[in-house]
Amino acid sequence: MRFWLIRGGVLAFVLAGADVGLAAIAVHVSSLGVIRSIVLGVVAGLAALWGALDGWHRLDDRARIWVLASIVAGFASGVLRVIGKAILVDETGLSSLGSALTGDAAFGALVILVPAGLGLLVGGRLAQRGTAKAGPSE
Repeated sequence: MRFWLIRGGVLAFVLAGADVGLAAIAVHVSSLGVIRSIVLGVVAGLAALWGALDGWHRLDDRARIWVLASIVAGFASGVLRVIGKAILVDETGLSSLGSALTGDAAFGALVILVPAGLGLLVGGRLAQRGTAKAGPSE
């Protein structure tokens, strides 16, 4: 099964939805610094939690899965962001697709990859600690 595609797709929708929602709020509110930070923290927290669960369950090839998932999420969220803003917020056109597929995609991939990597590390350590406490089974 393509675990990386599932994770990347779900996180792409979450990341794009958060950005489109922030753009819709920005129409009415001028300063979104704190709100934007909270939303990015929630997205990063979701990636970290999901990564920790993968580390805890010792999913095979979990690091590669998360690298591919972050790349898919970065590019897909860029495309979804442009489509969502064009339909729901303003008249965003194809001219913004270039920046969405370069800088925005890279930022989105890092927002997912770094917390997921930390989650994999923490989840793996928790699984090792639980195994060590249980002791050898007979």
